[in-house]
Amino acid sequence: MTTVSLKQQLRAGNTLSLPGVYDGLSAQLVAQAGFSAAFVSGACVAFSRLGKPDLGLVSLSELAQCVAQIREAVDLPLLVDMDTGFGNALNTQRAVRLLERSGASALQIEDQQMPKRCGHMRGKQVISCQEMVGKLKAALDARQQHDTLIVARTDALGVTGFDDALERAEHYLATGVDALFIEAPHSIEQMQRISAQFAGRIPLVHNLVEGGNSPVHSRQQLAALGYQIALFPASLLNRFIPQAQQLLKHLAEQGETKSLADSMTDLHGINAVLSADSILADISHYREETL
Repeated sequence: MTTVSLKQQLRAGNTLSLPGVYDGLSAQLVAQAGFSAAFVSGACVAFSRLGKPDLGLVSLSELAQCVAQIREAVDLPLLVDMDTGFGNALNTQRAVRLLERSGASALQIEDQQMPKRCGHMRGKQVISCQEMVGKLKAALDARQQHDTLIVARTDALGVTGFDDALERAEHYLATGVDALFIEAPHSIEQMQRISAQFAGRIPLVHNLVEGGNSPVHSRQQLAALGYQIALFPASLLNRFIPQAQQLLKHLAEQGETKSLADSMTDLHGINAVLSADSILADISHYREETL
């Protein structure tokens, strides 16, 4: 199967659903479900790998290692959440180079102050528009591949207001970024204004966070509004956590899992998902080659 770059997919004009991934298994599941790209969610990397909330605690090296492990597992284009760029403009350049080498196809950078927090949490602060423009220019200069996309995200709407968010987005667009992400609009009317100002000029990104503040809930609604990327950053974990809690409660009380077999996979099922037979065939092939 030929992998189509994220840039090519966006040029086709369709609205893409990007599930959030955070390790090789989650990425394998997304690829096998037929999705054409995935989102390496900074929040889910913190949730799953650190057991911490989305408060800017993931380091650049931890994120790069995670991206490299996902890239080893799948060929899908990966939009990688690089938070605030891990510092100033020079830190941003280093982060872009490292994450691109690790396998990122696109990089999302936001204008929050460090330490950042989830875009749907209270208490966010943003850097100046001028500082963010400098970081975006640094990111654009740092990328090594023409198809690597830079996504500019502003969190200003929830801090300095809707009009400032639109003004910032115009400045970010002028730097030459490849997509815009105005985080956490409060209403359909705000999303319509965003679309009227930017759709057709640049792809628009929206976050569909379960429990977040989005006034829309589906890729189809976003397509009707002119958005091209629908992020579902934590959907896998949001489904997994309650099911895991139920299983663990049953195990603690009953001391067995056999009665749950119909709702679980097993060792054979996991090996099938992860193509164990193919890997074993490769081992046999190379063993024969050495004789």
